[in-house]
Amino acid sequence: MHPPFSMIFFTTLAGAAQGLLLVLFGIQLTAHWRLTQVPQALFIAGAVVILVLSAIGLVAATFHLGRPMRAWRSAAMWRTSWLSREVIVLPAFMAAVAVWGALHWLDTSSTVAGSIAAALALLLYLCTGMIYAAIKAIRQWATPLTPLNYTVLGISSGLLLSTALTAWLAPALAPTLAKLTICAIVAGALTRGATLWRNLRLVATTTTQTAIGVRHPKIEQKAQGSMGGSFNTREFFHGKTPEAVRTIRWTAIILGFAVPVAALCLGLGATSAMLLTLLFVVQWVGLVAERWSFFAEGQHTQNLYYRSRS
Repeated sequence: MHPPFSMIFFTTLAGAAQGLLLVLFGIQLTAHWRLTQVPQALFIAGAVVILVLSAIGLVAATFHLGRPMRAWRSAAMWRTSWLSREVIVLPAFMAAVAVWGALHWLDTSSTVAGSIAAALALLLYLCTGMIYAAIKAIRQWATPLTPLNYTVLGISSGLLLSTALTAWLAPALAPTLAKLTICAIVAGALTRGATLWRNLRLVATTTTQTAIGVRHPKIEQKAQGSMGGSFNTREFFHGKTPEAVRTIRWTAIILGFAVPVAALCLGLGATSAMLLTLLFVVQWVGLVAERWSFFAEGQHTQNLYYRSRS
């Protein structure tokens, strides 16, 4: 499939924002349980970062719509559509985060608001992942690993961002969060690796032979049947060479997983908020490449006909 960069930006940025909320709320509950003090500035600044990332992702997502002015209609099919549910849950999540941050700013109880925001963050991961996992025609996406990957990778990104944020505002928490970040990134590498292993082992259920009802073993399509491109050739193909796809996949592995884990294990940036912030940006670039690879892996049956161009 053709990777839409608007959705790549949305899923990676919003995923990091959701993960950041889950981590910060976990810090809040832990501090309350242990009767320790955490600077309110951490939660207030975190809420602002979450809202900014979510807003940027939301704006980017509108470029994926054919008629952005009619975006409000996308929520109409919430009973059957995961996309409609995502459209409803995202603004509800942002509103809950805004209330949670405001309560911290007022220095009052925010446990209920934080619980609602955390629940909506997890629900948003599910909705976003199920948009693609529910497409049975694209077998590379139609697996429970899809929403699992969205969740684990989003939480790992949020953990790294929270490590950088605490290095700025609550340095005592950064070492513990760095260790949790390593675990989350490794978990994300395992779940994403499982998806790649599964997809590479998939056997096509439809071939050129079965499509035209001819059993000859050497059927080769020379053209798609028309001289120019079409919606199908634009939206169902990524247009990259196999070498380019491999390069992007290795970029995802190196920047999204290997570099952050190696840097954190070696203690690089453990006490430097600036280096941790830079490391988050590096990981985000890797996750953009990972998400591009995810979309490019999708293969629709109609590609059998449109795989060749005159």
